[in-house]
Amino acid sequence: MPEALRIGVISSGPAAFATIHAACTDAGHLPVAYFYGRSLRSGGQNLSDAAETTAEILGAVPPGMDLLLPGSMDGLTLALESYHLDLVIVFGFAWKLPQHVLAIPRIGVMNIHVSMLPKYRGPAPLLWAIRNGDTTGGVTVHWMDEDFDTGNILAQQDDIPLADDITWKNYCDDAMPVIYNLLRRSLDLAACGYAGEPQDPDAATYAGFMEDDFSVINWSHSASRIHNQVRTHRYMRSAIHPLARGEGGEWLHVIRTSLAPADVPEIVCGDGRSLWLLESEPGQPPASEGPRFFRTMV
Repeated sequence: MPEALRIGVISSGPAAFATIHAACTDAGHLPVAYFYGRSLRSGGQNLSDAAETTAEILGAVPPGMDLLLPGSMDGLTLALESYHLDLVIVFGFAWKLPQHVLAIPRIGVMNIHVSMLPKYRGPAPLLWAIRNGDTTGGVTVHWMDEDFDTGNILAQQDDIPLADDITWKNYCDDAMPVIYNLLRRSLDLAACGYAGEPQDPDAATYAGFMEDDFSVINWSHSASRIHNQVRTHRYMRSAIHPLARGEGGEWLHVIRTSLAPADVPEIVCGDGRSLWLLESEPGQPPASEGPRFFRTMV
């Protein structure tokens, strides 16, 4: 059996940490420190739910495990160096790691990415899968290099269901067992010195953060496009979006919609198909309204 590895884990929440910890310990390796990515970039503002997420992680941290909340790349660098790590595993961390950080662990840095790379490289792969109406998604474990999601692939699996009413919880129910199995396989390969398979750059697509205009619904778009826009914001737990004009010109925060008939307000969209408004509440106008797109609600 390969020698036990000392592992640092950089991630974004209790479910991710628990899955990675189980995969590591079941494979005979030793997680020695958790790092919670509390901001989208080095030196950036804390995420709006950082305090709540930190409390949830603390409730799930095994006794004796260190939990660190780095605020800058310098702080993360010093902390990683101090643990004399063999491997770092990253899942849901938005910072771009420079070469000097990637070189700290003896073997390297491994990333868990929720797409079938090279499809949907970038910080928001699952959001784009929902936005594009994909019915299934994938997971890839790969070595990290200096670019986003371009490193050699260790293991991947497709066909994870993306429910119509997708939430982080119901996604995790299907995805975390897959991530556990892929990570177990990848840890065995990494311990044996496997360099992974190169990605095909010609097949790559990019999944960046949502643009500002995505926060406002244009009723002249197709019903399915708007429905997926609402699904994406619902998955993000967006506080104020997406916004839309109602039939009287008032602004609405659209929370849930349906492509199937329901006993709720019906909206005729740009493609002539209907969308049913399952849940909404009054909203405030966006900072810049732009063109006022709205159609008849029947």
